[in-house]
Amino acid sequence: MSNEIDFIQFPSVSKTNEDGLLAMGGDLNVDTLVSAYAQGIFPWYNDDQPILWWSPNPRMVLYPSQVKVSRSLSKTIKKMQFTVSCDAAFSDVISACALRGQQAGSEPVEGTWITDDMARAYLELHEQGYAHSIEVWSDDKLVGGLYGIVLGTAFFGESMFSRVSNASKVGLVALCRHLSVSGFDIIDCQVASDHLFSLGAVEIDRERFLKIIQNADINQPNLNFSKSFEHTSAENVISNK
Repeated sequence: MSNEIDFIQFPSVSKTNEDGLLAMGGDLNVDTLVSAYAQGIFPWYNDDQPILWWSPNPRMVLYPSQVKVSRSLSKTIKKMQFTVSCDAAFSDVISACALRGQQAGSEPVEGTWITDDMARAYLELHEQGYAHSIEVWSDDKLVGGLYGIVLGTAFFGESMFSRVSNASKVGLVALCRHLSVSGFDIIDCQVASDHLFSLGAVEIDRERFLKIIQNADINQPNLNFSKSFEHTSAENVISNK
């Protein structure tokens, strides 16, 4: 059960530089992180840097009902070669994202932004009911997944990984279908990339983004997110593990 969040006020996002950098320093406590996401801010930095806080303009988002499923991905989904779960292996997903899909025991990935401190912070967010993972399995092996923060009707996507072709995309489609059924407005994708554009993500003005997330109650973690995922999954063409 989550404790009440002590709201941490960040500087106005109007003070970001042209790249979206707002502030440096601080900590990765649950109060700080939840307060940051509620204000449209997220941490992103390398191990040799101070904690950097960002709020880019424009903001890349994906509307769950508008996810693009290519013909090849649709065929993959119909083959039912993957199963999908929610919050079944959060620690494994965040570790795999840090390794960019490499198997556990591999050498650390140079330049990964998911530092040990970041991993510990998001594991605590998961324990408090704010962070959630989607896992994609093949023959009982974890082959893809993603994780993010849930506040109100927004899913703040953080990272995803694949160990086999299309695995993370299958997880994203399953997440989008669940979010769409559950009345979520957006997936925050943070910054633009060709990969995200190909999946249907779009850029919107930061002010519009902030209006979408403004009513999120930071003291209401979504403790039933995984249960509701299992409930809605029966309506999808992707089966759950």
